[in-house]
Amino acid sequence: MEQTLYLVLLLIALCSVSECVQHHYRFINETKNWTEAQRYCRENYTDLATAENMNDMIDLNKSVNDGGVQYVWIGLQRTSVNKWQWSSGDPELYLNWGPGQPNGRDDCGVMSNGQIYIYPCSSAYLPFICNNMSTGLVLVDQPKNWRDAQSYCRQNHTDLVSVRNQNESQQIQKFISDRHLSGYGVWIGLFRESWQWSDQSNSTFRYWDSNQPDNQGGVENCTVIRPNAQGQWNDVSCNNQYPFVCHEGEKILTNHTIYPSPPPDPDKLILIKENLTWPEALRYCRQNHVDLVSVHSDEMQREVMNVVKAASTAEVWLGLHNYCIMNMWLWLSGENMYYQNWAPGHGTTPENCRLEKRKGAVQSGGDQRWVSLPETHKLNFICTNYE
Repeated sequence: MEQTLYLVLLLIALCSVSECVQHHYRFINETKNWTEAQRYCRENYTDLATAENMNDMIDLNKSVNDGGVQYVWIGLQRTSVNKWQWSSGDPELYLNWGPGQPNGRDDCGVMSNGQIYIYPCSSAYLPFICNNMSTGLVLVDQPKNWRDAQSYCRQNHTDLVSVRNQNESQQIQKFISDRHLSGYGVWIGLFRESWQWSDQSNSTFRYWDSNQPDNQGGVENCTVIRPNAQGQWNDVSCNNQYPFVCHEGEKILTNHTIYPSPPPDPDKLILIKENLTWPEALRYCRQNHVDLVSVHSDEMQREVMNVVKAASTAEVWLGLHNYCIMNMWLWLSGENMYYQNWAPGHGTTPENCRLEKRKGAVQSGGDQRWVSLPETHKLNFICTNYE
């Protein structure tokens, strides 16, 4: 069981630094503020553009086919949630803080004597530890600030190292001791920030221009790329008017922080008695409501069961999709699948997704369990108005 969990976490980490999701970018040469651009992308594509890695960023920048454009909106926005996360995208499961930590407003993690302390990301210059998927841990004894250390690891290895459990913490501390750096601080991949992608992706990829983000005037909460500067990013006021880039196709969500879910409200679950494919249903819900419904608790399942009885098809689409590369089922909302209600023979065996993409639906009759179906089936579906 532990080995399986480790492999899943390892693959998720790899997805954060490789091309597990193929983005298709669409440049929209119409000027809108950030919120208007977000609404346009959600109604006509999937969302404002997200970048998972440098290859995505190159493709995104290439999609801007007007050489005279100075700034272009993407989907990164400052939020009120300031959270700790790992550069690699690993889930934040274990943080062995030093005494009195975390304190202050410093936002990057340092390991010293097996414990984690926070230092200023830009002004502290320290050695650092990279993780290399082929060779393991690599100590780089070239003092850099955190962002430069992150770039170095991503260019030359995999990423700054994550510390996901006590065993890894002990292994890393022994690695530091064997190199005679005990008592000294070294950068690890932990950082804290309040920037979040519009599609709720947990991508930690950032491509800020020098001295950015600077939040000039305290009002710069949205992100643009500069196409004529290799697509590097600036923070600007969300009220500015610029063209923008959308991405289309299904966006896979992984490693999301779980926030308290709102209590189910039957008025916010809407059964749509139109027979659409899963991608068509997804677009309909995002254009007319918020999203296809995610069922993350027994309470929400009961609400779905009440709504689905009136359906005209034997199954009804949910916001549940199979992540083919890892054969994992995920909710569009980003909720982990701690609660499950699969019908026998569904959701627990590997899917033959080379032939067809699979999505999740709920039975409208019987015991109303979940089933795996090809996304091309045309079914009723349930939209939600939960934000």
